[in-house]
Amino acid sequence: MFDQAEYDEVWRRVYRRLDFRPSTSAFPGIAEPPGSVTWHLNVGEDGVDGLQSVIIAGLREGVGEELYWLDWQHVGYRFDPDRVGRPGQPRWPGHVYPDGDYFLYVTRDLRLGTFGHPWEHTLCVFGESLVAQVEQPLIALLGRPVRRS
Repeated sequence: MFDQAEYDEVWRRVYRRLDFRPSTSAFPGIAEPPGSVTWHLNVGEDGVDGLQSVIIAGLREGVGEELYWLDWQHVGYRFDPDRVGRPGQPRWPGHVYPDGDYFLYVTRDLRLGTFGHPWEHTLCVFGESLVAQVEQPLIALLGRPVRRS
């Protein structure tokens, strides 16, 4: 977790830089960054773990810095992906699959990350290095993307 001032600042950046527009009917919920790829989340309950594994692997390989996990209007986390989720470490914070709220994994500068939209049932992946890490495994899991920016 992180303090309220940092939480507010991160969300301000999300609203400004990604043009975040929460809505249950207007899609997409962000201005998807150039180079982003968006998939429909047509995975059953069994596929959610596979989705999480693909994104965790991509974030570990493609980032090299602390990340934020954001759950709209709830507590968020700042964490080092190399120090969580393995035996003897704290568990990996959050989930990628948006189960009723917007979930994001992002770098501090928002140059890469994921944006899960709970009502459009989509996952947008952005940032060249992250897209390169996860695109093929996500195509295998989710099928062809619904959008590319």
